[in-house]
Order: sequence, then C-alpha cells, then structure tokens
Amino acid sequence: MELLAPAKVNLGLSVLGRRADGYHELHTVFAALRVADRLFLEAIPEGVELEVRGSNLPANPDNLVYKAVVAYLNAVGWPGGVKVVLEKHLPLAAGLGGGSSDAAAALRALSKLYPAPANLPALALKLGADVPFFLEAGLAEARGVGERLRPLEPLEVHLVLLNPGIAVSAAEAYRELRPEEWQPELDLPGILHAIRAGEEPPYWNTLEQPVFRLVPYLQELKLELRRTGLRGVLMSGSGSSLFGFAQDAEEARFVAQKLRTRYPRFWVVATQTVS
Repeated sequence: MELLAPAKVNLGLSVLGRRADGYHELHTVFAALRVADRLFLEAIPEGVELEVRGSNLPANPDNLVYKAVVAYLNAVGWPGGVKVVLEKHLPLAAGLGGGSSDAAAALRALSKLYPAPANLPALALKLGADVPFFLEAGLAEARGVGERLRPLEPLEVHLVLLNPGIAVSAAEAYRELRPEEWQPELDLPGILHAIRAGEEPPYWNTLEQPVFRLVPYLQELKLELRRTGLRGVLMSGSGSSLFGFAQDAEEARFVAQKLRTRYPRFWVVATQTVS
C-alpha cells in the first residue's frame, strides 16, 4: 500500500496566550499542499519494521511513524505486523508538519490493512497536536493547541516554499516568545477572501519575531521572497520554511527557479494547496 503524507502551511498563526496546562492557545488555518512524503506499507506476520529513505531520521521506536504503528496495533490487539518504508521529501523541523503527516498517513494505512473500530483522532492527538489535521488533510481552522479543527471550503492557490536547511525547534520558538507578543484571533473571513481575490492577506505569524531573534537570517530571506513579487509571504509554523502566493502555476515555477538559482543549496518548490 502506498500513501502520500502532504506538507502543510499555516495561513496565519496567532498565539493568543498561555494556558493553565503550560501550552499556548492558538488560532490558525492549516492548508495541506501537494508536495509530500511517501509511505509504503505491507502486512507481515509480526513485529514492526521501519526503513527511512532520503533522510537521516532514525528508523527506531523514537520515530513518529514507528510510534503511530505501535499505537494503532496496540489499540486493535496486534492482528499482525507491518513493514513501513518512509520516503522523505520534506525537510525536517521546517514548520511544514512532515513528521505529523507521516504519522497520520501510517494510521490511515493501518486502518485499511487491519480494519478495526479504532478511534483514529484520539490516537492521532496522543502522537502530536498537528497529527489529527492530517487524517483528512485539506483546509481547516484550528484552535486550542491545534487539535480543535473546523473544515473549510478548499482553496485553489499556487505558492512557493523555501527552506534554507536550518532546523528550528518549536519548543525553542515558544520559549523565546514573550507575553507582550501574544496577539488576537485571526480575521478568518478576511484572510480567505484576500487569498481568493489574489490580494495581500491580513494575517501574521506570532512566532516570526521570536524565531527571527533566534535566526536573524530568516528575516532577510522573508524580505527576499517579498522582492520576488510573491504575496502574503510568511513563515509557516515555527519555521524555518517560508512561503508566498503566486498568481498562477507559471509564476510559481518561475519564482521557484529564480530562487533555486540564487540559493542552490536550499529546498525550494512550487506547489499548490490540496483542493
């Protein structure tokens, strides 16, 4: 069985404040993209075998895919084992949800390999706050720590993604965040209207300033993406990926190639939202 594990970007990310449990209250919009990791799964008599290609990620019980497999098989009583090959195409610690998407793809695949009345959203949430979104990746408003989801009508929009190969820890980003930097809820209708109309969306990412303090070079790259003519240039999640909207596929490909020429060691792709 073969599945894609799509990346996501945050179409705005507002940190509203700190909760009593120590986590931060968020308001964001997740948008799944057509660029993705790939998973291959097959049933085996017993045990869990994991192979990772295209990355130095550990193929051991610390890997989120491995944890997802074990969580599902535990929940359904281990009707058999599974072999998983994870083919990585997305950069690590990039704000694109790659690991969470991989884990969700494993859960979806296992529910078909070994069908059983398992509560996939509950299993997903135990693996990570972003994982439930990727069970049915599309476009969704998210609250809480990202687990309270409301599906939205899909967008069809082209964008360019750039990642400089700098890993940014979400934990570090939140530790650097100051209370005076907390922000109000996003203007969701305004954001969606602007994106559909090809205008500059009225959004922000609260984590940009703390991350830019940690990695000032990312702020320079954001300005560089703006100079290419992309709209709505923003950091996704806790970084280090940046994205911006193009008018169409042709412009996205042109800008991506221009950026690849200027930054040959960066990961740069032209892609679009899942519609």
